[in-house]
Amino acid sequence: MTTIATAFNTLPLSAAMLANLDSLGYTQMTPIQAQSLPVILKGMDLIAQAKTGSGKTAAFGIGLLNPINPRFFGCQALVICPTRELADQVAKEIRRLARAEDNIKVLTLCGGVSFGPQIGSLEHGAHIIVGTPGRLQQHLRKGSLVLHGLNTLILDEADRMLDMGFYDSIEEIIVQAPERRQTLLFSATYPVGIKQLASKFMRNPQQVKAEAFHDDTQIEQRFYEISPEERMDAVVKVLAHHRPASCVAFCFTKQQVQETVDHLTSKGISAVGLHGDLEQRDRDQVLAMFANRSTSVLVATDVAARGLDIDALDMVINVELARDSEIHIHRVGRTGRAGEKGIAISLVAPSEAHRAQAIELLQKSPLSWDQLDNLKSQGGAPLLPVMSTLVIGAGRKDKVRPGDILGALTGDAGIPGAQVGKIAIFDFQAYVAVERGIAKQALQRLNDGKIKGRSLRVRIL
Repeated sequence: MTTIATAFNTLPLSAAMLANLDSLGYTQMTPIQAQSLPVILKGMDLIAQAKTGSGKTAAFGIGLLNPINPRFFGCQALVICPTRELADQVAKEIRRLARAEDNIKVLTLCGGVSFGPQIGSLEHGAHIIVGTPGRLQQHLRKGSLVLHGLNTLILDEADRMLDMGFYDSIEEIIVQAPERRQTLLFSATYPVGIKQLASKFMRNPQQVKAEAFHDDTQIEQRFYEISPEERMDAVVKVLAHHRPASCVAFCFTKQQVQETVDHLTSKGISAVGLHGDLEQRDRDQVLAMFANRSTSVLVATDVAARGLDIDALDMVINVELARDSEIHIHRVGRTGRAGEKGIAISLVAPSEAHRAQAIELLQKSPLSWDQLDNLKSQGGAPLLPVMSTLVIGAGRKDKVRPGDILGALTGDAGIPGAQVGKIAIFDFQAYVAVERGIAKQALQRLNDGKIKGRSLRVRIL
């Protein structure tokens, strides 16, 4: 097995850069840096799967500084970020990394601040620009930002930008960049939209991952023996003990899904059901609410959950053991992704003991059994999700785009962008998540105001 060199001095970097890294306390590379920097420094395109905190900013920061010509005051590197907060963070880190070079100018271009001073700063020239899609788009349209001299384009937290509905904006920005450039894409997950972006705008990208996914050590499995009549109460006990922010509870039948949702709801727990008989519109709604964190528990049958790509899932509960041990493995593998710890709880009635044995055989390791009595309620209020969903009575067919909704909330309605979550647009309606505490205020303001010049019906789900 080949080991990857992790010392920065193994990289083709200038002595000044190595000395600066040393002064910043950067001695060893993190896994994502060790995998991506050799590729970046060769000038190749890259797709890196890495989450916040993995050291990715330093990876692309070192990479983009390498080809910069300090004497040319045009934009040579552009970093696109989903939010103003992240853009500020990234710009700060790049400034620290650029101390080795003379006079490298880094400029942030984000919404929420006045446009005029940004134009003034651009006139003086900047080597590196970090910005959010909407504001970069505006500057490109105005002609205040020109990308003719661009060497490196970076998409940071690309999956989050797509969640926020920035695909079209990103596309418009990339089209104005020179074809001869290096494109680096960093993302915690790898959904369809990312594949689409990559195939359209990247040249033979190399792929690296910061950590192994589906690692057994990442998922803690526990099995509880129960009598059939205490199954529903056992689910409540599990949730009260662990209090997960997002959980999928797997059931066997549509009837069991409904029974579980009704039971949880009666206990004040926010739960929605997903089964094969749902109309497409209802399915879209359920999935939008779960993905945007405005409901805590998704109760689903195996068939209905097929193709669900949910990141950051804290817990899986098997309300009833799967009849096939392969399906069990698949269910459990949905938690503990992207380097996060996950937990999978299985409730087993005596008649399901043979299913538990089949899982043990397949996993080639003994199952970890526990007693229901060991589950203690953590007290506090019922488990409420952090977000609420606003549903807007217009969608894709009405030419409503995510940027329109975000603009209406952060502009006229005056809601800070950080309190707005995922935006999902379907043919005739749109869903937007806002922090629970400001949902009523956001509803009021959207109903009083206009989206894209029209008064649209908005309600809280």
